[in-house]
Amino acid sequence: MAAAGPEAAAEDAGGAGPGAARGARLPLSRVKALVKADPDVSLASQEAVFVLARAAELFVESIAKDAFVFAQQGKRKTLQRKDLDNAIEAVDEFAFLEGTLD
Repeated sequence: MAAAGPEAAAEDAGGAGPGAARGARLPLSRVKALVKADPDVSLASQEAVFVLARAAELFVESIAKDAFVFAQQGKRKTLQRKDLDNAIEAVDEFAFLEGTLD
């Protein structure tokens, strides 16, 4: 029998392991502090903070996977800055990051 509720939704979305039911791995209090650091933002709902945290997680996961491909090509398991540089240069979606690591 299938489970119902947020835990089941997290599992269906591919979440597994510790923190999967919570949905976000980044500390929401830290994300909220970053949001509040923007002078243009006066209020941010908990849902907005959660969505921003999840988006940041997905972004980091995506760029890390692309950078890892370059690390594997160099017969390494550890990401290096040059792997991130190569991923940023190779993937059009990361074009906005060009020059940010300089």
